[in-house]
Amino acid sequence: MSAFAAAVGALFADPNMGRDALYIADGGAPVLVRIVARRADAITDFGDARLWSDTTRIDMRVAEVPNPRPGDRVEIDGEAFLIQGEPVRDRERLVWTLDLRPA
Repeated sequence: MSAFAAAVGALFADPNMGRDALYIADGGAPVLVRIVARRADAITDFGDARLWSDTTRIDMRVAEVPNPRPGDRVEIDGEAFLIQGEPVRDRERLVWTLDLRPA
């Protein structure tokens, strides 16, 4: 295991950073996974206007979910979300960043 993989494992295991969630592939069975939630505001430029919006993004380990797809479902604390857009992996190929929308 690389130092990066060990660090990622420690971050997701930390009870202050990581949390449990259910990942449900389209047509598949629920799988318990660890996530790191990032619910930051996003500001998007559109011409001369700047648009503000809530976002729900999470990080999920590639080792737990090797191939998340748009339309798959994630449940966090009983709240359901769908993956929108293409998931993006980090440079080390250890973590997916998923953009979610309410289901």
